[in-house]
Amino acid sequence: MTTDRAALKQAVHDKLLSMEEAELATAIAHYEAFLQDSQMDERETHDKDDQVAARENADLAAAFDTPVQTHHAKVDVIENMDFSLTDTVGPGSLVSFNRRNFIVAVSTARFEVDGVTYMGISPQSPIYKAMVGAKAGESFEHNGRSFVIDDVL
Repeated sequence: MTTDRAALKQAVHDKLLSMEEAELATAIAHYEAFLQDSQMDERETHDKDDQVAARENADLAAAFDTPVQTHHAKVDVIENMDFSLTDTVGPGSLVSFNRRNFIVAVSTARFEVDGVTYMGISPQSPIYKAMVGAKAGESFEHNGRSFVIDDVL
């Protein structure tokens, strides 16, 4: 387990970025596959089934454009956010409370670094707004419950 706080924070950042880059690559692959399948060769004749299939694939490609844009925006946020060490909850901070660990950047699924589970939360999330500016040892209220921040990096 990483004991150097800066190295730990960098490892969580790197995992977060690689996770979002992988999600972006998957979304792009899906988009491109459906877009390619929506193209009909002008030199061939096509029946109605071919035209319907091409239209459905075009619709699916359009549907996959949103995840592409979403993951691209998340990668951009992660690449441009300040992840330096801090002692107060803010964008780019690692926050631990209630035996849970969060990185304030973008919302994500749970992921592990050095055997510890983390989850990304957005600075627009209600729980972040409840704890912004707090330091380790301080408490905050969220959904009628009180939490004490164990650590901030």
